[in-house]
Amino acid sequence: MKHLGSPPADEIFRAGHLSTVTGLRLADDREVVVKVRPDSPRIAACVEVQRRMFQAGYPCPRPLTGPTPFGSDVATAEVYVPGGATLPSADHAAVAFAEAFERLIRLAPRPGEVSTLDPAPSWAAWNHAGDGLWPRPEDLDVDLNEVAGAEWIDDAGRRARDRLRVGDSEAVIGHCDWLAGNLRWSGDGLLVVHDWDSVTAAGEAVLVGFAAALYSTVSADELATVEDTERFLVAYCHARGREFSAGELQQSWAAGVWTRAYDAKYQHAVGQPVTSLSENEARQRLRRTGTGARRP
Repeated sequence: MKHLGSPPADEIFRAGHLSTVTGLRLADDREVVVKVRPDSPRIAACVEVQRRMFQAGYPCPRPLTGPTPFGSDVATAEVYVPGGATLPSADHAAVAFAEAFERLIRLAPRPGEVSTLDPAPSWAAWNHAGDGLWPRPEDLDVDLNEVAGAEWIDDAGRRARDRLRVGDSEAVIGHCDWLAGNLRWSGDGLLVVHDWDSVTAAGEAVLVGFAAALYSTVSADELATVEDTERFLVAYCHARGREFSAGELQQSWAAGVWTRAYDAKYQHAVGQPVTSLSENEARQRLRRTGTGARRP
């Protein structure tokens, strides 16, 4: 712990999926979180975005180190921010999540001000450089494009991707994993946003579409309904002070379909219940992209 200036005294928690995340109490009584994960050029940019967001007053943990070699992996450390509720009040959730996301987009640095944020996390990589519709998952050694079955998921993902390919807007930086589990609230006020490894650069409407499809209103285990997504998009544009064009709204809906379809394809591939998207909801969301939906 030479980079933190004090050795660890106690372990507070251990968690993580794509990263090993450990909360530590140091000998000098400071509480920190150490994240260990495979090295990638994008991690340095993610930490820099987080540092600049903290300096701008956005509620996120203060980074304590940049990427540091840790065996064959890389580690970073940040201040531990405990507490908070998983959700704001249900009747305010759409506005609270949308306003928090609008502020993040507004305060984030421009993509050209940081080093590369490529490649995007798999659930946001609709324009990945590989072959096939689906990118390779970070934690699964399988080609989703070779997994048979659930053709409606492939159809939804393909239609969404094709709509996203139409239009070219300026890239901004945002958070592509706007799940309730990554945010904590004090009443209806935002306490902290976690998981800054999920920072990426894309068109504003695309990033907003991811967030509007992934947040929750009544339970962290239940993703946004179609109506929840509509309320988020309205609230975001109100906070932004400008409406999206019809084309931008279609892109937002397409982004939401793509990320939910990717998660559904992953769930199908590993034999889990497909909960991220249903065939009926895919149709409802695709209608709002302007592409229609194939009916069996």
